Amino acid sequence: MPKHLISTNDLSINDINEILDEAISYKNAIPNNTLENKLITTIFFENSTRTLSSFEIAVKRLGGKVVRLDISKSSTLKGETIADTAANINAMNTDAIIIRHQSAGAGNYLAKYVTCPIINGGDGAHAHPTQALLDTLTMKLHFKNLEGKKIAIVGDIVNSRVATSGIDIFSRLGMEVILVAPPHFQSISNKLRQTTNIKEIIDEVDVIMSLRTQTERHNNQIYGSLKDYASRYCITKDLIGNRNIIILHPGPVHRNIDIDDEMLKDSRCKVLSQVSNGVYIRMAILNRLINQ
Repeated sequence: MPKHLISTNDLSINDINEILDEAISYKNAIPNNTLENKLITTIFFENSTRTLSSFEIAVKRLGGKVVRLDISKSSTLKGETIADTAANINAMNTDAIIIRHQSAGAGNYLAKYVTCPIINGGDGAHAHPTQALLDTLTMKLHFKNLEGKKIAIVGDIVNSRVATSGIDIFSRLGMEVILVAPPHFQSISNKLRQTTNIKEIIDEVDVIMSLRTQTERHNNQIYGSLKDYASRYCITKDLIGNRNIIILHPGPVHRNIDIDDEMLKDSRCKVLSQVSNGVYIRMAILNRLINQ
């Protein structure tokens, strides 16, 4: 394992498979207290429900303790740089720092100022490695073998750190990735198949990953309306029909824009399974980084 987990590029195929196997072992059995007497600090400069909570639950499931730095009450509001914030937390002998930041590259930047592991909980539109791993685990538990499976990633791809990290891991594990989005949300990559029409690929994919439209990363509104966007890209029960396709979403879901209410209740929708699997993945990552 690398010292830090900033992006999926830090992980070898062997690392990925070992993390997945360890996560499955946690899912199937009560874990040992491998983080007993360990202290982990979370520093989230962006809002989070799933990632922050699941990291903190993962720490506690392994017997560790968590300190959450409240950014709204921290010295960053007095002008302290994030590098100094991280260096000061590191000086208090924390065993790892989990960070989320709106700026791409924040994790790499902070890694220069600390001696403990940095785990990236999402940085701008750059990377979200633990999300890609939990998505992979969700698919692996369903299909067993991902080689040759096809996944369509649908929505605001160009602004999505989830898509960036997912594309890397899914491709390396032998999946075919197809990008589906309006032209202004498409990736600039020429390596992947891309389309603006989800109906063109609906009969050949095994998985659809819907993405949230990331309005906070748009300088201005770049679609006519959410209703117009949803009419073409919302994952509906009518669209899926009786096809044997599973549905993923990193959350939060914009109901009836990303995925409709009826599809969210369908057994093929694995959104809550992803949340559960996120805890197991983060347990595996924490254990491996801190105890290596």
